[in-house]
Amino acid sequence: MILIEPIRNGKYIKDGAYALAIQVWALHNLKVKNKTIIFPFICDPHIQLGYFQNPEVEVNKEYLDKNNIPVVRRDTGGGAIFIDSNSVNFCFLIPLNSNTNSIYANYQEFYKPIIKVLKDMGIKNIMQSGKNDLTINGKKVSGAAMLKEENIIYGGYSLLYDIDLDAMILALKPSRKKIESKGIKSINQRVDKLKNHLNEQFKKLTIFEFKDEIIKRLMNVEKIADVERYVLSNEQWLEIDKLVDQKYKNWEWVYGLSPRYQYNREARLEIGTMNISLIIDNGKIKSCKISGDFFATKDLTIFEKGLEGTKMIKQDLKIKLQELDISSYFFKKIDNDQLLELILS
Repeated sequence: MILIEPIRNGKYIKDGAYALAIQVWALHNLKVKNKTIIFPFICDPHIQLGYFQNPEVEVNKEYLDKNNIPVVRRDTGGGAIFIDSNSVNFCFLIPLNSNTNSIYANYQEFYKPIIKVLKDMGIKNIMQSGKNDLTINGKKVSGAAMLKEENIIYGGYSLLYDIDLDAMILALKPSRKKIESKGIKSINQRVDKLKNHLNEQFKKLTIFEFKDEIIKRLMNVEKIADVERYVLSNEQWLEIDKLVDQKYKNWEWVYGLSPRYQYNREARLEIGTMNISLIIDNGKIKSCKISGDFFATKDLTIFEKGLEGTKMIKQDLKIKLQELDISSYFFKKIDNDQLLELILS
């Protein structure tokens, strides 16, 4: 395992856009044979959206603007998360081979190493639950996401060490259906801090000390100085700067993927929360956008384009949905009648 940290000229970079850019730059440019690369990052407050999500329905824009909290969009699916400098996140580039093949799309397997680490640090009753969460006594302390590209598994998870829950509640505007489906009334009832459950010796760590403790245990070394590191060169940093400017701080990437639509319907399905947004013109679908906290197996724009021109008539939509085979886009089956009901509800 090789460690890459967002350190430039001796300074730790806490910009969420840079955290994502470093990982994706490495995914496409850094070839380390048969070794997993680990990227820990601690960031200033920001919202990180899943690739398929619409910020219009996920965040409290007024609160974000007032507190200068930016939004960034990652390349992986899943839900929106609030990240601050009291949480630490870990991402990985894992070579896909016979030893790691069981990890892809298997969050229980993906979480195994960190579950062991956290249990060794005193946390009881921690388990993988739902699609992609870690929970303690039913309360979420981590969320994960992953994708596969060029025989590499690119995935990561948050660790809510001592996150500001009040700020999280104000910054995120979660789907009402998603909250109701879990039988609760607010984020505060389903999210917890890892710090509350650690052994006493770990409860007073700074966030950087906590990060280093996790790194040592994941990489199986006694001292943080003993880890194998890859240090980015000045030339590589310039390439990352370009990626930040052209993608992760580009309006088209962050917001342009989620334009406003005239017709929105949302439901909690087997794959997660799905929002379908439509523009209807002369009784036909002119434009379609699907968003939510799900994970897709292929490009959803093919399905979205396929719906264009379809009449908003039950029989026509039913035939079109059968032709497009919506279930082939996800890890779990979606019933055509469920989607039809969502569109016409």
